[in-house]
Parts: sequence; structure tokens; C-alpha cells
Amino acid sequence: MRLAVFLPNWIGDVVMATPALRALKKMVGEQGDLIGVMRPYVSEVLAGSPWLDEEILYSPKVKSGDRRQSGAIAKLRAARVDMAVLLTNSLRTGWMAWRSGAAKRVGTARDLRRLLMNVRVDTGAAATIDAYLKVAYAAGCGIESPHLELGTTSEDETAADAVWKALDLPNDNRVVVMNSGGAYGAAKHWPAEHFAAVARRLAHEENLHVLVNCGPAERDIARAIVRRADDRRVVSLAEFDVPLGLTKACIRRSRLLLTTDSGPRFFGIAFGKPVISLFGPTSPEHTQTHYNLETSLTLALDCQPCVKRTCPLGHHACMRDLSVGQVYGEVIHGLRRSQSAAA
Repeated sequence: MRLAVFLPNWIGDVVMATPALRALKKMVGEQGDLIGVMRPYVSEVLAGSPWLDEEILYSPKVKSGDRRQSGAIAKLRAARVDMAVLLTNSLRTGWMAWRSGAAKRVGTARDLRRLLMNVRVDTGAAATIDAYLKVAYAAGCGIESPHLELGTTSEDETAADAVWKALDLPNDNRVVVMNSGGAYGAAKHWPAEHFAAVARRLAHEENLHVLVNCGPAERDIARAIVRRADDRRVVSLAEFDVPLGLTKACIRRSRLLLTTDSGPRFFGIAFGKPVISLFGPTSPEHTQTHYNLETSLTLALDCQPCVKRTCPLGHHACMRDLSVGQVYGEVIHGLRRSQSAAA
């Protein structure tokens, strides 16, 4: 069997799709081929993972009929896939799957996509991981664990080695990674001064080192956290080029991850780290991870979840009022749990 799987666009969703990928690879077997159809940066998330035999990349910023999209469709047709499985909801990817020539097209079938899918899946109100698995089951897969999984490449690990050396980080499981931002929008951010206060306490009271992760748009936030913490053991990636592979490798070798509800949250879960996740405009239920080393913190205000990129009420209380003391207490609890698990 040659099977094309259309992968989600958000980084966290890609990681939540890994149980479905694992199931699909088992179904096609060693003699079959699993072909990932994805945006270029999705390939970075999955680099080092074992499931995909081929990749077809496409750009989302092109109109239907553009030669770059037509090129991806031409590659799909040349691949002669037997089945297309869509872990996406867009009409664009439905159209690409239909154009691929695959005899069997499996996916959710909202609105016009009903005309393009011939195996239609109703995922209902299922959490994201479970929804992706429902699509995989509709394709014919056996029951699969919801365990998230990722890998790193040797290049990723070499880049992390360079960071550890440049920032004088220890190699004895004493580094906590903090992830303060997220591509979704400012509404998910926990205040920099709160992160700094937790980092300072971890350094002073636990003698731990803190590495602040950041994307290109979050460098100033990372620098502010380091400046406010004012301790040599609190450092950041703000002065480094930070591809997704480096972020993965840094989280993989960390002791614990403190994060907003953003892509790196799922890296921590996939690498089996204790994860403290801070929720404001989004809901923990929608992205339920079935992971017992994750603690999800939310105030459950009347205005939550609003799912807005910026606070529509202007006060951002859902994140700002998550106290330093509450978050620090959960971080310490997570650290103790990791010690017990190691013992």
C-alpha cells in the first residue's frame, strides 16, 4: 500500500497527530510507503521520527492553480497513492487529495469537503489526539495508544551541545526549560515578570539552571525574563538561531518544562518530561493529552475560554492572575515527581 497522509499545520497539532502516524505506519507495514503531505516547517517537527517514507511539501500561501500547489499535486499523482488520509479540515487539502487520484480519501467532511471525501469521518467533540485517531481507524488502522512521540536528529543534538557549552549549562539534569510565548497570539502569554520570578526562585532555592526558549518573535520577551531574574543561572536562546530541531533537543535534555499552551508544550510531553502548562484563552479539554506528568493550570474564569488572540476585555486576567506562588508550587511538585519516577 502507498498511503498519503495530509498533516496538520499548527506545531502542537502535528505532535498530537503522532499516534495516528504510528497507527498508519503499522497499517502500511514495512513493505508499504507512508507519504507525508505537509508544510515545510512540519517536516522539521517530524525530523528524527521513523514513520514517513517520503515527504511532499506545499506552501499554504498560494492560490489554487498556482504552479507551486500544482507541483505538489503532480508529485502526489506521480506517487500513485492508493489512499489519502486527511488529518486536516481545509477545503484546500481536500481538493489536493481529490486531485491526487487516490481511490480512497478519508477525512472529516464538513461543507464542500463532503464532495471530496468518500470515507467521511465524524469526530464530534473528541479531543484533538482522539479525533486524529478516529480518522486513522476509519482508514483501517488497529487500535493505537494516544502516547505522543518525537525524535531528534544528530544535527539537532549537536546544536544543543553548542548551546549548553555557550551558556555554561550543566549536564546533570539540572536545567528547567521555560517557554513563554506562542505563535497563536499575546492572549496566551504569561507575564515576563511572573516567569522571571519563578526562574529566580528555582535558581536561588533549588540551585537549578533555567533556559528560556523563544521563537524569532519572542526574543525580547526572553531577554526581559533573563534581565528581571538577574541570576547567572537564568539564560535564554534569544541570541541564537532557533530552528524547531534545536528547541526539541533542548527540551529533550531538560528536567521539566514550564510552558504556555503552545507548540513546545507538546515537545515536552512527547519526550516524557514533567510539563506545567498555563492556560488562558484556550481549554485543556480540547487538547487533552492523556499524559499523567502534565499539570494544566487554569483559573476557569467566566470569560474562559474565549479562544481569542488578544484579550477582548482588555484585562488579560486569565493569565495575569495565575500567581507566581501557584505556578512555582506546581513546578516544585513536578520536579519531585520526576525524582520519584527516576528512583
